[in-house]
Amino acid sequence: MSETEVTTAPSPLLLTGARPADRAWSLDPALRHLNHGSFGAVPLVAQERQNQLRAEMERSPVVWFPALPQRLAATRVDLAAFLGAAPEDLALVPNASAGASVVYASLTRHRGGEIVVTDHGYGAVTMGAERLARRWGGRVRTARVPLDADEGQAYEAVLAEVGEATDLVVVDQITSPTARRLPVELIGAELRRRGVPFLVDAAHVPGLIAGPLAGTTGDFCDFWVGNLHKWGCAPRGTATLVAGGPLREELYPLIDSWGAPDPYPDRFDQQGTLDATSYLAAPTALDFVENTWGWDTARHYMDDLAGYAEHVIGGAFAELTGVGGRVDVGMPVPGMRLVRLPPGLGATRVEADALRDRVALELGVEAAFTSFGGVGYLRVSAHVYNTAADYEYFAETCVPVLGDWARAAREQHGTP
Repeated sequence: MSETEVTTAPSPLLLTGARPADRAWSLDPALRHLNHGSFGAVPLVAQERQNQLRAEMERSPVVWFPALPQRLAATRVDLAAFLGAAPEDLALVPNASAGASVVYASLTRHRGGEIVVTDHGYGAVTMGAERLARRWGGRVRTARVPLDADEGQAYEAVLAEVGEATDLVVVDQITSPTARRLPVELIGAELRRRGVPFLVDAAHVPGLIAGPLAGTTGDFCDFWVGNLHKWGCAPRGTATLVAGGPLREELYPLIDSWGAPDPYPDRFDQQGTLDATSYLAAPTALDFVENTWGWDTARHYMDDLAGYAEHVIGGAFAELTGVGGRVDVGMPVPGMRLVRLPPGLGATRVEADALRDRVALELGVEAAFTSFGGVGYLRVSAHVYNTAADYEYFAETCVPVLGDWARAAREQHGTP
């Protein structure tokens, strides 16, 4: 199963004065916010810091922009320390997909133009790989990794698609649709032996995993991209591209500017008049969590809460349908879980997205729904502002409605 089942509700995290943790955010109290993993949520202190920076920028833009590269270089030092990376390996990009796009735009074909991805990959990143393969005159090979595959099975599934024509391999460290890990360290070690470039999509990793690059920068991959605006709660548009191998000198920002002659990663710090205040405010968000609860405490709480959510929601679906909602995930991750939906709901990405929108509009709950292999799932992604009551509400109020929607969908399509 995903993790050891958590049957007891964890005590909520609090602010000073015994105030609920969600008071530190500006989230709409009329909604239940149960989908931190998709777009994150920015604490008020980080919003205020970004607003201050924007005001400074607008007061004196001619002073602001020439001085910006130096400020961004200092920020990169702070963010690198949080990730366990070397500052000289870390560039700032708007999101993980943008980091992948930088890699796609910079690499050249050396073998047969083939790119290996997995069937757990993030859609936008996979589509970028497909476009690159077309430009190269090659093709994309997709490794099929069963949801319950263990580390060895996942490793073998990916490497089975790598051959003499492979010019790039792209693998998620934590998968978006299936909330599981893939063995990027093992895969990377073998790819390095074969001389095949390796891009790790770590969009969900920063903040969820402690020091994910500590002691490993450049050791298991050529390129690593991760969002700080998800679990790290930084302002949206804050991500990192870490490149520790010789190929990093081929990387250039997607926008050519006066920093182009600078070495990597300095050339990423000067891109015309882009608003970089999200980058500069990111350490405020990271420090807020550390100074209020400590990241270790926060991660432990998020994991316990996600486990409890899986227990109560999965149990509610089992009572309703007679079929358990818990999912056998081969390499589970902390803070995230999958709960199987009844047949008729979320079987495709389009259907899952439509279900997300309908649940928000009609039930007042922001939740993540995904699909994999023709099966729909609720993806639980808890953060410090969530409480057990959020998931108990979903189990008591939303699960019966979802059961009705599933029955209606099956009747409409004539399926049992």
